[in-house]
Amino acid sequence: MIVVVDNGSVYTKSIIDFLKTTGIKFDQFGFDEIAITDFERYSSIILSGRRKNIPKMNVINANIIKHAVKNQKPLLGICYGAEILALTLGGTIKKMEDSRHGIHKVDVIKDNPLCTGQIDAFESHSYMVSKLDSCFSKLAKSSRCEFELFQLTNHNIFGTQFHPEMSEDGKNLLEKFITIQ
Repeated sequence: MIVVVDNGSVYTKSIIDFLKTTGIKFDQFGFDEIAITDFERYSSIILSGRRKNIPKMNVINANIIKHAVKNQKPLLGICYGAEILALTLGGTIKKMEDSRHGIHKVDVIKDNPLCTGQIDAFESHSYMVSKLDSCFSKLAKSSRCEFELFQLTNHNIFGTQFHPEMSEDGKNLLEKFITIQ
């Protein structure tokens, strides 16, 4: 069973709507509605994007990420979820000169279990991952974002700077993620 951690993104409903079409069992909780010990019962974790920066949310999501790493749980961090993944494990983020919104081409540059080739990805962010720790592998990039998709090496832990729930190629990526065990 999957758990979706809702960090207040306007796109979380699209994640939920997509998961309903797959028939997979899942639960959804606000970031402050679930205890870290409750994550034991879930096989995979999805961290949604966010609308605003809340320090308590950052601490809780960082603890969820540490739990996933320690317990070898698949995790997908979407937009803010990717940013907090990078920050938690030694990376950095920065404010973009111009925010990015809409469908953009993303080039997959390394073999991975989620996507291949060039994909159409929906972007909606004004911050981006600017540096990854060496524990990560860069999987995809775009003309404006160096780290569109990345993976914690030797783990099924991924970050997408884009919102996969908002494009057909992204939904294919989500479908592949939910089958990872």
